[in-house]
Amino acid sequence: MVPTMVPIRAPELDVPYSFCSQPRSLHPRPKYREQANAAETEKGPRRYGNIMIDPRVVRGNALSLRLLPESTQPSTPEVKKQKKAQKKLQARKLTQEQIRPGTPEPVEGREHVHVQTELYLEEISDRIIEVDGECQTDEFLDRPPTPLFIPAKTGKDVATQIEEGELFDFDIEVKPILEVLIGKTVEQALLEVMEEEELAQLWSHQRAFAELRNAEFAELQRLEEQDRRIREEKERRRLEHLEKLRKQKETAEKVAARAFAQRYLADLIPSVFNNLHDRGFFYDPIERDIETEFLPWLMSEVEETLQKKVLGRMMLDSLIRMVVEKRLDEFSRPPPSDQTAAPVEEPGATDAAPQVSGEADAADQPVAEE
Repeated sequence: MVPTMVPIRAPELDVPYSFCSQPRSLHPRPKYREQANAAETEKGPRRYGNIMIDPRVVRGNALSLRLLPESTQPSTPEVKKQKKAQKKLQARKLTQEQIRPGTPEPVEGREHVHVQTELYLEEISDRIIEVDGECQTDEFLDRPPTPLFIPAKTGKDVATQIEEGELFDFDIEVKPILEVLIGKTVEQALLEVMEEEELAQLWSHQRAFAELRNAEFAELQRLEEQDRRIREEKERRRLEHLEKLRKQKETAEKVAARAFAQRYLADLIPSVFNNLHDRGFFYDPIERDIETEFLPWLMSEVEETLQKKVLGRMMLDSLIRMVVEKRLDEFSRPPPSDQTAAPVEEPGATDAAPQVSGEADAADQPVAEE
């Protein structure tokens, strides 16, 4: 297994490179151990597994993946252990708080008061003092300093003389360290210079690409604006043409309607006037006055005269009937004995007729006078 340096894109990490080993297939192991020598097993043919189902094989573009080291990826058993330890610690704290004894009740006539027993007293000024209370405490006693622990001396003292340069030569020992430091510094500086040059080239390419994209975008906007203007002009021309056709159609319909109306109304006015004249809307005022005023008055007067004549005739008929009935009654009675010799002359028919005619003339006379 040979370690290789594979660059990956890690925008969240500060380091630009990371190491990973090349993927390799594992040797399939049998389920049960075979009773064979290890040498024979190694000399036998190797069997390779299917790397397409190996979860450790990276598929796709390896430059777009972010590979974390194994130390930063927490494993499931470690996480479970940490959670279990935290739960145990919390349970222990709760148990200690429950077991911790509280302050006993004060003696009769006394009460508990919060007192600062720290080394440095703190004045509480943010709380308004409502009741002043005092209590007696012991005086602070000076504690003597703790003596240093000096273990008991054992064995014998032995000294060894070492001359200068026997164990450590600064020039010889520091030279490889300086070479490594200078080499690493120069290498890092070269990497930074190369990275800066690469970044400068990337920025220049990016600026050129941005300028080209902006020019293309401006040209695209110009073409879109031109296309929009052409489309709007086309739509406006189409609407104007449709409006023109509509007006032409409307004008033609109006002309046709006017011609049809003139042809249809050519004989309408005379027929209307004739119908109105027949129905009496056009009349002579004198004739209309005679028909509406004089003729009704004349008919009413004639009717009244006829009614008067009929009334006179009825009166005359009633008078004649009464006279005839009276004379009939007189003639129907038997004559008395003393008057048989000299009968009274009765008026004849000739005598009665002149009277009746005179009465009729008298009845007709007012009508004629009227």
